[in-house]
Amino acid sequence: MTDSAFYRIGRLAGGKARKVKWMWSSLTGDETEAIQAEYGVGRDMAAVVRERSGCDADPALRTMLNETRDRLAGVVRNKLHRFEVGVVSDDQPTAYALPGGFVFLTRALIELCERDRDELAFVVAHEMAHVIRRHAINRVLRQTAFAAASMIAPGRGAIAPWLRRVGLQWLERGYSRDQEFEADALGAVLTRAATFDPRGALRLFARFQRLDRATGAPSLGTYLSTHPPVGERITRLEERLAK
Repeated sequence: MTDSAFYRIGRLAGGKARKVKWMWSSLTGDETEAIQAEYGVGRDMAAVVRERSGCDADPALRTMLNETRDRLAGVVRNKLHRFEVGVVSDDQPTAYALPGGFVFLTRALIELCERDRDELAFVVAHEMAHVIRRHAINRVLRQTAFAAASMIAPGRGAIAPWLRRVGLQWLERGYSRDQEFEADALGAVLTRAATFDPRGALRLFARFQRLDRATGAPSLGTYLSTHPPVGERITRLEERLAK
C-alpha cells in the first residue's frame, strides 16, 4: 500500500468527527461490501479471543445460545448482518461484541444470569445492538490506522497482531454512556420482537444491584465500571417498556 493510502486511512481512523458510515463508503463501497469487510475484521479478532481465552464446550449451553441467537437475528431488519455467540472461560462476568457480529459471553456472566433465557437473550441482544449501531467497528477504527487498514483487505490477518498487542482487556473497555443506553433500548426492542420477556433485563439489573451491595458476593467491578449506573439503566428501560 502506498504512503498516501496509509495517510488517508490514518486520517479516517483518527477523525472522530467523521461518521463510520462515511468511512465504510470511502473504503469499501456499498453497504453489502462494508458489512462483509466488517465481518472479516471481526473474524480475525474472534480467532484471537478463542486462542487466548478458550471456548466453552458445554453442548446444552451452546444449543441454548444458538437458539437464542437465531430468534434474535430473525427480527433484525438488515439481513446482511450475521451473528455468532460464543462462551469463553473467564472469572469476570462480562460480555462483548466484535465487529461483524461475533458476540462473546463469559461463563461467569451466564451463571450470574442463572441461565435464565430471557436474561441471556437481553445480554445477547444488547451486544448485537452494539454491532447493528456500528459501535463495535467505530471503536476499532478509532484505535489505529493499522486497524483501519484491515478494512481494505479483511481476513488477511491484519487485525490479529494488533489485538494480541493491546490485549483482550481492551475488549472490556466501555462504550460511551449514550451508546450503552442505545444498546439497552435496541436490545429491549429485539428481545420483545423475538418473543422473549424484555423484563428479564430488569431482573438481571436488579440482581446486579443486590450483588453490588452484598458482602462476599461475586465481584462485578469490571462490568459495573464499564457501564452506566445500574439504577439509571433500570429507570430508562422501565420508561421504554412502558411505552
